[in-house]
Amino acid sequence: MMVRNYSIKDLEQLSGIKAHTLRIWEQRYSLLTPKRTDTNIRYYDDADLRHILNVALLNEHGYKISKIAKMSPDQIAQEVLRLTERSFTYEDQIHALTICMVEMDEARFDKIISTNILKIGFEMTMIHIIYPFLSKIGVLWQTGSIHPGQEHFISNLIRQKLIVAIDGQVQQAGGKKFLLFLPAGELHEISLLFSCYILKANGHKVIYLGQNTPDADLNAVYQVHKPDYLLTVVTTSPPAEELQDYIFSLSTRFHESTVLISGYQVIGQDLNYPDNVRVLHYLKDIKEYLASQINVA
Repeated sequence: MMVRNYSIKDLEQLSGIKAHTLRIWEQRYSLLTPKRTDTNIRYYDDADLRHILNVALLNEHGYKISKIAKMSPDQIAQEVLRLTERSFTYEDQIHALTICMVEMDEARFDKIISTNILKIGFEMTMIHIIYPFLSKIGVLWQTGSIHPGQEHFISNLIRQKLIVAIDGQVQQAGGKKFLLFLPAGELHEISLLFSCYILKANGHKVIYLGQNTPDADLNAVYQVHKPDYLLTVVTTSPPAEELQDYIFSLSTRFHESTVLISGYQVIGQDLNYPDNVRVLHYLKDIKEYLASQINVA
């Protein structure tokens, strides 16, 4: 596993426990023992982070810090495991996934996701657990609290789950035809894969182009398939200053179809949308949109 150092602010970001409280726990209960660099700067390692994540979860569930402090790290980890298997709040599941990410524990990640899918179904697991979890790690990545390897590790596991779920959908007769793609330079694929799953699960035909689709390729596929809808997600590309022109370009090039667009770059932005372009503020809303527009239950 890649080893890295964490500041107390990193621990605060990851655990949700204020830095001031963490220092009190250090001093009063010796729950953490910071290391020091050659220049006397305090830091924490992966073991400290795993430990404080577990402590935070137990504390949230009413365990007193004085009691937790008397437990060994292994006892604490076992208690957390029992708790997350017994509890079914979304917050606990998200917390458990955060621990999996830090530890890069694929087996435990798989067990947590599989258990939730059995309990509430794949779609609800994505909406109530995976998406909030991805939002959390996005913030952690932006603040430098996790390293890119951890983010890539967990994103690829989620991607694998989505592909398996999509493959499990049987192509049905009827329904509308959708062309799904990400713009050139756009690599964030999870939301597009989830859209593919929802559409196929509701009986629609999907032509899936995926990441980083050049305009020329998109045009060529469109001419062959003539889809009723195009759907794309804009997270980082094109950049904000080019986005309005890109929206107008999609509208003009595919004027015979409806273009559905979502993603961080468009939601809540002051953009002009032609008549054949619709914004999906949340991809879970795609079912409601389909129900209102093409009478899908």
